[in-house]
Amino acid sequence: MLTAKPLLRPIVSALALALLAPFAQAQLVHPESLEQGFVIVVDDVPRMASKDKPMFLASNFGGWDPAKPEFVMTARSDGRWQIVFEKPERTGTLQFKFTLGSWDSVETDPDGADIDNRTLPKIDLASLKAGEVPVFEFRVPKFRSAADVANERQSTQYRDLDVTGTVRRLQVAGGAGDAAGSMRDLFVWLPPSYDDSPDRSYPVLYLFDGQNLFEENATQWGDWGADETATRLIKEGTIQELIIVGVPNAGAARAQEYLPFDVGRNVEPHGDTFARWFMGEIKPRVERAFRVSTDPANTAIGGASYGSVISLYIAAQYPDAFGSVLLESFPPVDARSSEPREYLDSISDWPAKVSIGVGDSEFGASPENADRNAAYVRWSESLRDQIAEAGLGSDRLRLTITPGARHNEQAWKERLPGALEFLFPSE
Repeated sequence: MLTAKPLLRPIVSALALALLAPFAQAQLVHPESLEQGFVIVVDDVPRMASKDKPMFLASNFGGWDPAKPEFVMTARSDGRWQIVFEKPERTGTLQFKFTLGSWDSVETDPDGADIDNRTLPKIDLASLKAGEVPVFEFRVPKFRSAADVANERQSTQYRDLDVTGTVRRLQVAGGAGDAAGSMRDLFVWLPPSYDDSPDRSYPVLYLFDGQNLFEENATQWGDWGADETATRLIKEGTIQELIIVGVPNAGAARAQEYLPFDVGRNVEPHGDTFARWFMGEIKPRVERAFRVSTDPANTAIGGASYGSVISLYIAAQYPDAFGSVLLESFPPVDARSSEPREYLDSISDWPAKVSIGVGDSEFGASPENADRNAAYVRWSESLRDQIAEAGLGSDRLRLTITPGARHNEQAWKERLPGALEFLFPSE
């Protein structure tokens, strides 16, 4: 884990360090790999941070918690803020944004628009003396305000959809792979009491392939009927009121975004980038615009087919953010590559609840598909067994095998009620 401590030894500006050895051969390294650690200094241009409302560094190393105590910054005598890090235990690139303790007060560009996640530039080892700590300086031109949040919430109501209940749209920018520069609308289904209970927050379920969740005949394959199902179960009192967020796929780039590893199908995997985008853009944006619970116990993620692959990947990569995962028709992705199995074997933190669903006729009921269908079921059973070995009992883990069910929205629609009752039982 990345740990911060007060600055006890002299520090040298990263810009000044570059001038110390102009004739040395450059040896560029990631600051996260330095044994002596590094320092981040921030100029709070609007001077909104204070002793009572300090600045935080929200990062992928801290589960994107906007107010994680270990990442609180310290006020300096020159009016800026700083945080000192020892070498992180976690490998990889640190991605971060500055907040005032909430995603409602995250940094923005001067016009109030969201910015990309920040990273640290590489540094030349030849420019460092033994034990010197590099300093990286940033400026924050603006933090999101209460008025910005109110305007963002109002903008989600610009168009109604033909659904049961209320679905609002929320536009987000970005993605991964060929969809990195795209725009898409999230579809956010709200429970019956939402508008009448302004002080109440709700459990949330993020579902991928969001354009196939709510509207009847949304695709040639149908839809999940998530709006009708949730409305009925809430009315019957069998599940809690919850918010369902549909995250649309990127069309031709769907496999790129949903696969975090090579599956041997000539698809360049960008799932890790997508996961970081989801955690840095989609989840915080939803939490700003809607009253969703940020408690992991009330936060679930799920999808079908490749959508279930990215769901499990995100839940396992960010175990402090998700308490439940819904995996429908999780494909046997290790058939042509060893990477998926190696990844599954590396998972140490499983969500508190896992619902797995599969049909015994995923490829169709014809006799020539019998072996493939059986292999699909065995794969699902092996995934269930692997998770059970991690300590999840029947109260936290379920596998539903549906006779005759195929790999389509109709099958996922039929299994959705049981999954919701398992993941979000009435209190």
